[in-house]
Amino acid sequence: MNESPASANNGLVNINSIYSVSDTANRLEKIVTEKGMNVFARIDHAKGAKSMDKELRPTELIIFGNPMSGTPLMQSAQSVAIDLPMKALVWEDADQQVWLTYNDVNYLTERHDVKGCDEVIAKIGNALANFAKAATT
Repeated sequence: MNESPASANNGLVNINSIYSVSDTANRLEKIVTEKGMNVFARIDHAKGAKSMDKELRPTELIIFGNPMSGTPLMQSAQSVAIDLPMKALVWEDADQQVWLTYNDVNYLTERHDVKGCDEVIAKIGNALANFAKAATT
């Protein structure tokens, strides 16, 4: 079996961003909202660290989704709910490169043995790739 780049990287897709962490996160939040998805939370981990007098490079997590897409996956394998709604991590590495990272939906379906959802999986995968590209370029 051939491993996809995402599964070779523990199911994570990493996309370089030309924007700051905050700008990338803002762009992503706007894009997913415009596409009719719910943004359930936006967590600023660096702000949380600062509140404890700790330092952390810019790191923001956006949790978003749509029951129309997630429900069929959970109907097939309820354990996939641990990985839903979808999440995108926007973070800055030690070289000040900004990244947008998300879970590869194919990896999640393999992880949870989701069956009979090929069309939904393809739609979610394409949407995530498009959201990430639009937010980072």
